[in-house]
Amino acid sequence: MKGIDTNVLVRYTVQDDPLQSKLAAQFIERECTLESPAFINGLVICELVWVLESAYEYSRHEIANVIEQILRTREFQIQESELLWQALWGYQNKGADFADHYIASINAQNGCKYTATFDKKAAKSEHFKYLKE
Repeated sequence: MKGIDTNVLVRYTVQDDPLQSKLAAQFIERECTLESPAFINGLVICELVWVLESAYEYSRHEIANVIEQILRTREFQIQESELLWQALWGYQNKGADFADHYIASINAQNGCKYTATFDKKAAKSEHFKYLKE
């Protein structure tokens, strides 16, 4: 099995660097197969969301579409895909950052009643508890 780093997914998605974008596309289209899928972990997905938001100013809707396509691609083996689907749903429907929803999903799966936070946007989700005086 082979893994994929965030920068490869960024180049494949954004197509902003002619050489690296071509290499990313060749790798994904030739090396990632049903018989030999590429592994993508949750941190890579979180980084991808952050890069698309901050460096490329993609909208939430555009980012959600990218993440959904990745999660649906059978040539990828996604770590904790069910948690990433939950995070995607929260990102699309509850506000807060994708990473916050991913953190909450991981914590809930591991028995946490809630996740303590100082992040007011994240605290709007039922999976977080806002800490205040």
